[in-house]
Amino acid sequence: MKIDVEKALRKALNTGKVYLGAKRTIKAAKEGNAKLVIMATNCPEEFVEELKKYEVPVITYRGTNMDLGATCGKPYGVSMLTIVDPGESEILNAI
Repeated sequence: MKIDVEKALRKALNTGKVYLGAKRTIKAAKEGNAKLVIMATNCPEEFVEELKKYEVPVITYRGTNMDLGATCGKPYGVSMLTIVDPGESEILNAI
């Protein structure tokens, strides 16, 4: 079954627990709370390398940080985010 990642992400944002931002995402991965990470295509390499230290599934979003931010309903760029609790979303089925 093909999951619409954008639609599932919006549902997770509304019904679950999602942390926006690379630093917060890395912290959640380090603490073992991250279930899934979504990163923009232009996410800074230093954060990508740091994230590789932790065994967290990653989806590369097909867009820039500004596109990912817009999908999240934010007027700023989001280079990386983590799903801590998907809520009513089926986004974890995308991995």
